[in-house]
Amino acid sequence: MSKKVVAFGGGTGLSTMLEGLKMYTPDITAVVSVADDGGSSGILRNDLGMLPPGDVRNCLSALSNTDPQLREIINFRFGEGSLKGHSLGNILLAALNEMSENFETAVAKLSSILGIVGKVYPVTNESITLRAVLANGGIIDGESSIGEYSDAMWNRIERVELVPANPMPAGGVLEAIAAADIIVFGPGSLYTSVIPNLLVEGITDAVKKSGALKIYVCNIMTQRGETEGYTVSEHIAALEKHSYEGIADITIVNNSLIPGELRNKYMEENAEPVHIDAENILKHSKLIQGNLVLVKDGLIRHNFSRLARTIVQVGDGFCG
Repeated sequence: MSKKVVAFGGGTGLSTMLEGLKMYTPDITAVVSVADDGGSSGILRNDLGMLPPGDVRNCLSALSNTDPQLREIINFRFGEGSLKGHSLGNILLAALNEMSENFETAVAKLSSILGIVGKVYPVTNESITLRAVLANGGIIDGESSIGEYSDAMWNRIERVELVPANPMPAGGVLEAIAAADIIVFGPGSLYTSVIPNLLVEGITDAVKKSGALKIYVCNIMTQRGETEGYTVSEHIAALEKHSYEGIADITIVNNSLIPGELRNKYMEENAEPVHIDAENILKHSKLIQGNLVLVKDGLIRHNFSRLARTIVQVGDGFCG
């Protein structure tokens, strides 16, 4: 029997993992953060008063079981004119949102059109802004502004909040958590993609009550403005600070070397491989290490097939 997997995140990290997971189980529920306010998503959000479609579209595309050409069309991004920078999938979601009761329903309609494996839910149907509170008491409002923050090495993010606080979860999210065999957090930007999901009303409590195996997939590289200088255990500690101690039963990390030239490229952006401080990690969770790197278009990504295989194998051992 296939395992029921619920995956929390946003951005490229979540959609990359979903590509692999759908090869192992059809019972996937992706819960996607909707705090994005930059790029095409930010423009549509401001112009149409809708929730940001970009991260949801990426997940729908990743889980799509339809003609590859249709996936290519959904991901097509206009290069000129008034639609420059917008992907066709974002425009489609905007149209479906206008035709629907809420964003969740619009996502369900596009899911049907694409014939996706599993389900994709926005974490909430409410419009939210992400706020970062810095160690010195400073405030940064907006996910895109947090992403542009450049002083994290000296003045770290203390916590993130949603404004307004405690939005209600989208329908189906809490039920999916309750039914899950495996719950996965990440990979993705720690403070802007993963943690915001846990700040929605009822989600952390539902995760804590769930008997599912909880897995944290740590990013391969630190991220400028968010996790500069962070070790793996500091990633976990931040996750716990916004939820509860022991939220991760298992932490999965990459232990393969990054090619020197590529590593130097990332160092120019103040990013480096996340240090595996095993002794401290084991104070929070069990640890699984492996070669999980995939280099794509000059960027470091998780190898989606290896990562998914690891998650499913660990889940098989836990669930029996």
